[in-house]
Amino acid sequence: MQGRQQQIAAALNVCPPFDGPEAVQAEIDRRVAFIQKCLRDSGMKSLVLGISGGVDSTTAGLLAQRAVEAMRAAGEGDDYRFIAVRLPYQVQHDEDEAQLAVDTIKPDECHTVNIGAAVLGLSRATEALESLADSSRDFVLGNTKARMRMVAQYTIANARQGLVIGTDHAAEAVMGFFTKFGDGACDLTPLAGLVKGQVRQIAAALGAPSQLVLKVPTADLEELTPGKPDEDAYGVTYEQIDAFLQGREVPDEVAQIIIETYDKSQHKREMPKEPQR
Repeated sequence: MQGRQQQIAAALNVCPPFDGPEAVQAEIDRRVAFIQKCLRDSGMKSLVLGISGGVDSTTAGLLAQRAVEAMRAAGEGDDYRFIAVRLPYQVQHDEDEAQLAVDTIKPDECHTVNIGAAVLGLSRATEALESLADSSRDFVLGNTKARMRMVAQYTIANARQGLVIGTDHAAEAVMGFFTKFGDGACDLTPLAGLVKGQVRQIAAALGAPSQLVLKVPTADLEELTPGKPDEDAYGVTYEQIDAFLQGREVPDEVAQIIIETYDKSQHKREMPKEPQR
């Protein structure tokens, strides 16, 4: 089991634990530089990110805003921009925290696209949903919400010469806790390789309020269980996932859940398959 633990951590390029504030700052600098390089290499001028009110999108947004501000200050161009996008489904129950995240990031621009009408319209037009039980239908529409949010972000990015930022990190990636071609679709993932605790450390170092840094993570996609914590879906805690990914000892039953979930969700971390010669 330890061999699998090491194999999975290597596959996800897990970042080693930070050994102090200097290491946190060095990682911030490295990831800001990564974002800047992505912009320069692509020839694009803006970064687009959906802001949910959680610590992941708050952290990615703070890194992105810092990246474009530094590029402008260095004289690389006044047209580099970070565009935050609010993407509620009808009325978001934690809208106050989403607005707090936007206020914390202070993006160059902020747009709101309510995906409610689009999701409900697609739902009514899709006959395959009619035969599903309520719980299955709710789950499917949850994934539709995630994909519709990404459609909105790419629409804005296409209009503004932009790249779309994803918020995936190692603790979510190992559990396959993202929607394929939804929040899993993006142009760059500046949080990749970090465990959840490290995302929180970076958020705190960037000045995010504790209300967001310590917020209970939730995908909040299903209406039958609104605000359902990620950890309830996992069956393990983020602390246990982080420990597993960073090579620390965890109970056998925890390791088994993580490994089995990783194996079952492998298809979500791969490019589309194609025939081989």
